[in-house]
Amino acid sequence: MRITADTTACISAGMCTLTAPEVFDQEDDDGLVAVLRPEPPEELREAAAAAVRLRR
Repeated sequence: MRITADTTACISAGMCTLTAPEVFDQEDDDGLVAVLRPEPPEELREAAAAAVRLRR
């Protein structure tokens, strides 16, 4: 699994950060998503996938 952030789709709600804080964060200046772990380990993949589904 490889994660990238589509900052044009990010609404800065922070749901990805709340769902998978080990994988996502928010930029201080604009609140947009920041990917902390673009290739999360197996134990974080389910939470990362759930966070990605939230934007759909």
